[in-house]
Amino acid sequence: MIRRHFFLIVAAGFLVLMLIGGALKLATGEPKGKGGPGGPGGRAAAVSAATVALRPFIDRIEALGVAKGRESVTITSNTSELVTAVRFRDGQQVSKGQVLVELKSGEEDAGLIEAQARLAQAERDYNRWKSLADQGIAPKATAEQFRSALETARAGVEAARARKLDRVIRAPFAGVVGLTDVAPGALISPGAPIVTLDDLSLVRIDFDVPDRYLPVLFEGSLISARPDAWPNETYQGRIARLDSRIDAATRAITARAEFPNPGGRIKPGMLMRISVSHGAREGLAVPEAAVQFEGDQAFVFVITPRGDGFSARKQAVQTGVTEGGFVEITVGLRAGDRVVADGLNRIQNGQPVKVQGAGKRPSAATGPARKAG
Repeated sequence: MIRRHFFLIVAAGFLVLMLIGGALKLATGEPKGKGGPGGPGGRAAAVSAATVALRPFIDRIEALGVAKGRESVTITSNTSELVTAVRFRDGQQVSKGQVLVELKSGEEDAGLIEAQARLAQAERDYNRWKSLADQGIAPKATAEQFRSALETARAGVEAARARKLDRVIRAPFAGVVGLTDVAPGALISPGAPIVTLDDLSLVRIDFDVPDRYLPVLFEGSLISARPDAWPNETYQGRIARLDSRIDAATRAITARAEFPNPGGRIKPGMLMRISVSHGAREGLAVPEAAVQFEGDQAFVFVITPRGDGFSARKQAVQTGVTEGGFVEITVGLRAGDRVVADGLNRIQNGQPVKVQGAGKRPSAATGPARKAG
């Protein structure tokens, strides 16, 4: 019984001690939100600073386009016939007029021989009757009839030659052929693709530009293009033509750019990012990492004097173009202001900051304070 009461007394003593310790802690502790880490009055966060300064910016029109050769065509046949010979290799450079495919032409060869024989006979008949008419032995009307027959025979020969030429498919211009599955013995139908042919010495790109840019868009304007396949390569060219009409639905005009294509690296169908420069100017700029976006609104943290040190003040700004890792600031900052350059996710509005590489702000007792920045 005595032992039981002893344990109860000891437990009660421990409980009283714990209550007294908690009360002392609450009486001497700092209020939450004023002195705790991360609050406006907490420990200073180490940051790097960037000074707002003027920087040159270039106004650009950005657009997307698809590359195509100066001349591009899909070779087809205008008749149904068997292939007898393929005179090119996949990816081969061909010249204008070079034979690409030969089709079966036995009937056309025979037709040409027959037409030539008729022409020879018509020439002999006409020469004989013309001679008789010149001597007055035969009427001139008869000679004229044989002359008409001669012209008809000549037309027959030309028609037979044209039918024979239809059995030989040639390159309409110099360029590079693509891949083909056509082989000797295959039956070609009218309009069926045989092979593609592209002139890659020059590349054309059509792209749409809003009509509000018409005052700064001219034929001959310098532009640059960057293929998605090689984002680190830039090709320089010019605007060759502007369309004669503006699309009523999109209010955009189509521009055609031309670029030299050394080595044929740009392939037809490749997506290209077009940039048209139309003026240079200077504007206030900060590094991209110094700008924080919340929805459509942009913010920066301005470093301002506070007592013996500095604090970060959240400032709404309006941005312009982004170029070379810098963002143009059109409203909200002045030249010489200093902003937090990085680590914005660790900073709160009004939080004390310690600028790396800068000492404490001098107090009133040590001399006049200098403006930050």
